[in-house]
Amino acid sequence: MATYKEKVGTSVVNYAGNYPGAVEGELWYDSTNKNFNYQYANVTAAGSWRTGGTMNSARVIAASAGTKDSGLVFGGKVPPSTAITESYNGTSWTEVNDLNTARQALGGSGISNTAALAFGGTVPPDSAVTELWNGSNWTEVNDLNAARQALAGSGTSTSTLAFGGNGLSAATESWNGSNWTEVNDLNTARQLLSGSGSDNTSALAFGGLTPPKTAATELYNGTNWTEVNDLNAAKSLFAGCGSATSALAFGGEPASALTELWNGTNWTEVADLSTARFELTGNGTSNAGAFAAGGAASPPPNLGVTEEWTGAGAPIGGWATQANMNTAREVNGAGTVYTAALAFGYGSAVTELWGGSSWTTVNSLNTAKSLSAGFGASNSAINCGGEIPATTALTETWNGTNWAETADLNLARYGLAAAGVSNTSGLVFGGANPFFTATESWNGTNWTEVNNLNTARRYLGGLGTQTAALAFGAHPPSADTELWNGTNWTEVNNLNTGRRKAAGAGTNTDGLAFGGYTTSPGLAITEQWNGASWVEVADLNTAREALGSAGTSAVTSNNALGFGGSPPASAATEEWSSSSNVVKTLTD
Repeated sequence: MATYKEKVGTSVVNYAGNYPGAVEGELWYDSTNKNFNYQYANVTAAGSWRTGGTMNSARVIAASAGTKDSGLVFGGKVPPSTAITESYNGTSWTEVNDLNTARQALGGSGISNTAALAFGGTVPPDSAVTELWNGSNWTEVNDLNAARQALAGSGTSTSTLAFGGNGLSAATESWNGSNWTEVNDLNTARQLLSGSGSDNTSALAFGGLTPPKTAATELYNGTNWTEVNDLNAAKSLFAGCGSATSALAFGGEPASALTELWNGTNWTEVADLSTARFELTGNGTSNAGAFAAGGAASPPPNLGVTEEWTGAGAPIGGWATQANMNTAREVNGAGTVYTAALAFGYGSAVTELWGGSSWTTVNSLNTAKSLSAGFGASNSAINCGGEIPATTALTETWNGTNWAETADLNLARYGLAAAGVSNTSGLVFGGANPFFTATESWNGTNWTEVNNLNTARRYLGGLGTQTAALAFGAHPPSADTELWNGTNWTEVNNLNTGRRKAAGAGTNTDGLAFGGYTTSPGLAITEQWNGASWVEVADLNTAREALGSAGTSAVTSNNALGFGGSPPASAATEEWSSSSNVVKTLTD
């Protein structure tokens, strides 16, 4: 493929939508949306967005408090105006007690999901009502001095600043835990702005509608607002969070994915949101960790999707170390997302559940065995085959709580591989002894023999689904790769590094192969499959073989998990954050 430099001097491409032939840096005209777009490498040391749990109530122009792993969202428009409050634990949302007054376009502050402040907004009419959250309930406290909506807030539940709002207000009020006091105004009156700050003596106000949209940024020192360096892009109906010296701004109207990072002096464009949106909310105490929730695309409906911002500790295009498993061992894995995985079998009966930040030991397999295979989700999985020590066809199904024996494989074997996303739909292939090509399909009740692999092998890796799978590697160290289309296996381009006992995650058009061994135990090598060939990417931090994996969504836009393995017996858990090209639109 031609590089961008080789294309310089040629005509700008005119294309209806996103240009599929673009290379990094290339500019084209989107004739549908009448924008000039360019291809941008979504690789930055600053951090990245990843998909989190979905809210129970999709909404727009809500307020929020807390951190990436301990958050609260309250109010907003469903429509109509709502009082619904939800608590976020870093993985999932839970509905808790409602606000006393339903409203939208309100302000919020707080540094956890146990202590927050909600103020202002519109019911309609515009409101001055202030409510305090104690971790269980909302209580009405003293009102703002002036009713207003479309305002911003920052601070804690006992030390908050509220500023801006409807009628293009510059008004600023300070909360001391009991009362609101009017303090010095913003320099630029505006509404639909965002803010960040740690308390009522230190805050940042940025963006908003004057009109037109503004990029103006102001810093509050406890007494006065001072103009500082602007955002790179003027915006309104967006979200912001962090402190006065470490903040994020993201989203905006019209539906935008643009994210900017404030380092105390300047704003810098960083990795975009995965879902472009406006009227969203978000919270976090710094630019190193945050969440974005709700909002709307263009056109609506409302969104419930949550994205988590992870700072430089989780590099894009690399592996980041997470909390260890409780029991070090060779292991099978299952999970459709990197935040919810199951580790089981292969070297023991012990089963552990990953909740996005830690492992919990749950009910064990009925039969301990080695060299088995597994597939599915964290609440719906299959373990099959292996050695007890005799070779077995035994199959067990996981229902989210317990394992139960179900129909056996047609062919007893060990060292087999698997693909599938639940305990009702999957595929197993290869294994021994001797070396097998046999492939079987699982329908939730029984195994059915289907067309065989082209190459007999054991200790191979697998990924994908019952109808779209990838088989790779084998013993002795092999690079052979085969693609399953739901009916037949086809030989495709080989791995760059032949290996056995590697793990896989992703799809048969967008997957990862990692770990394994050749002549020496324990590889860290990771390769990414693009649907046609393998490309070497960043290594695991811990070299190992016979490890488990989770993540069946496209790894170029999401994440994967690798855990356990040997030698020696490992409990290491690592999360993959991918790199990809994204499309950005030129702004003024």
